[in-house]
Amino acid sequence: MTTTLTCGLPIRTPVRHWPAVVAAALATTVTVMPGFAVGALAPAIEADLHVSRTAVGLVISAFYAATAVGSPITKRVAARLPAPAVFAVAAVIACAVMLAVSQADDLATMTTVLVVGGLSNGLVQPAAGRLIAARVPEHRRALAAGAVGAALGAATLVPGLLVALVLPGYGWRTAMLIAGLIALVPVVLTPLTGVPRGAGPAHAGQVATRRGINGVLVLWALAAALSATGNNAVATYFIQLGTRSGLPATVAGDLLSLSALLAVAVRLGAGALTDRAPRRNSAVITTMMLTGGLGLVLIAIGTPVTFVFGSVLAFSAGWGWTGLLLATTLRLVARKAENAGHTVQIGIYTGATVAPYAFAGLAGAYGFTGAALIAAIAAFAGAAAMTAGALLARRIE
Repeated sequence: MTTTLTCGLPIRTPVRHWPAVVAAALATTVTVMPGFAVGALAPAIEADLHVSRTAVGLVISAFYAATAVGSPITKRVAARLPAPAVFAVAAVIACAVMLAVSQADDLATMTTVLVVGGLSNGLVQPAAGRLIAARVPEHRRALAAGAVGAALGAATLVPGLLVALVLPGYGWRTAMLIAGLIALVPVVLTPLTGVPRGAGPAHAGQVATRRGINGVLVLWALAAALSATGNNAVATYFIQLGTRSGLPATVAGDLLSLSALLAVAVRLGAGALTDRAPRRNSAVITTMMLTGGLGLVLIAIGTPVTFVFGSVLAFSAGWGWTGLLLATTLRLVARKAENAGHTVQIGIYTGATVAPYAFAGLAGAYGFTGAALIAAIAAFAGAAAMTAGALLARRIE
């Protein structure tokens, strides 16, 4: 058996695929932004609503939990609806969620609307996987998946800028309101994301049904969950970790935005490079997860210098594998491309569900240093699971 994408969906529009990929990436960015926005603005929310860090962490976890738990259902919905409709609806809901959060006066209301946002967020990764498999040439799919994966990095960019530029003078509610309005921008581009009618398997291959494929997907979803647990915790509490390391809040906000830009660049660069040798993707992903774990160790040290270097590693390498994992999974399940997005999504958002609440609880029990070290251990365990999945994939080729 071969795991190349020659068994994938036929490429109907090879010339015009990049506008569709960019539109999908922007929509994916804004749909995940509510979770990161609440995390970045958490200190101000805690002070205004007189709630604890753990309580806000639980609220953030509800957003990611809705994405993970609802993923089996949203995968089926995304597979049946036109891709432009999926991306447009998800972006509009994200806008409505952040506008509602900006007006919330209690955590119950905030949690309710974030759960709705988390469910709609679950629509986009399966739709993106279907779009890439149908419209992007196989020698560009890692780059295209990297662009979609860059959404997780880009989604921290706007909250970081809002913390630095809006929060000091206008408060967290205005910052959240602006974030909500920004979420409407990709809606006008979603018509570009159409998938040709009748796009189906080019061959009858056995890629999606070969024994052992499910085991690989489970291991890779576990790897994504473990690595995402550590890195999402740092992204969620970046401002607080930065200030505890000795950086002013505005500087930490600027650093969050710069780190997000770096994460986007790494995803795109890694995708472009690995398109030349796609069979090495799993090794590259494992290396990135290990490097991200090292960045978390540096963050745990808690000095301004180690925090800066650790942030660079955690955001660039620690988050840089998401697009590659989507591309790698597509090679295994190209005939059911929505399953690739589902695998990556359920792994990442399971980790993201655990991260905010667990990190807040661990920080309360062991301090931020202890919590960051535990996050690093989770990243290292994710690398081990990724390696195990890659070894199993080789046996069934």
